[in-house]
Amino acid sequence: MKQEPLNLPKPIAAYFSAEKVGAEAVCQCFTENAVVKDEGHTYNGRAAIKQWREDTAAKYEYTSEPFACEEKDGKIVVTSRLTGNFPGSPVDLRFFFELQGDKIASLEIIP
Repeated sequence: MKQEPLNLPKPIAAYFSAEKVGAEAVCQCFTENAVVKDEGHTYNGRAAIKQWREDTAAKYEYTSEPFACEEKDGKIVVTSRLTGNFPGSPVDLRFFFELQGDKIASLEIIP
């Protein structure tokens, strides 16, 4: 049974599509001064976000399948199943997005 595609806000849909393309495409989804928090680290600005994506891509191969989306405390929370060559695969992660216009202003990734 195929589930209905999620109706993700455009900047978030763009982010998950860009993940399949590469780090440059990912960093373009963010505002200039965006902040990403992942695995206990904080990345400030597009250059740092691009480096974060390149490092992640170098370490792991994975696919990300968003399957739930809700709004909570002004943030858009997307739950995605990551499957790949990392310890604990597959894992469901929650992506807490804050949007600014048509870009992502902040993203925090929490198991």
